[in-house]
Amino acid sequence: MKIVVAPDSFKESLTAKEVAEVIEEGIKRVFPQAEVTKVPLADGGEGTVEAMVEARGGKIILQEVTSPLGERIKGHFGILDDGFTAIVEMAQASGLSLVPHSGRNPLLTTTYGTGELIKASLDRGCQRIIVGIGGSATVDGGAGMAQALGAKLLNRAGEQIAFGGGNL
Repeated sequence: MKIVVAPDSFKESLTAKEVAEVIEEGIKRVFPQAEVTKVPLADGGEGTVEAMVEARGGKIILQEVTSPLGERIKGHFGILDDGFTAIVEMAQASGLSLVPHSGRNPLLTTTYGTGELIKASLDRGCQRIIVGIGGSATVDGGAGMAQALGAKLLNRAGEQIAFGGGNL
């Protein structure tokens, strides 16, 4: 018997790879001879970088970025084995899991860190960037990403707009 296990992550509890391993373990208990193929998937949110790098080959690059609340954190992005395609996951820098439950106010959060991941991939020579936008803690419409990439966003008075969807 051949079985394909292709799960997504379980938000804030298990990665897609961990889910696949647990499911395989359950299958093997019932069908010890089963040939199980695990294919962790992602919908653009948590686990997108890992799923793409595992499926296509490549490497994961660690990068310090700005969290949704403006703190410095460690995130990552992937570079596929072609050497010029980057996989950036919004959840890595601007994700809901990075914000404590008590601080979850999307009007105060930013996508700036996601822009920093994009910039880091460009600095490494990537020419094609795939951005997974699931799992976000923000509603700034990508304004923070644009600011991290050098855009100057101004209000009607010509003053620079601060981080956060509530400032748009």
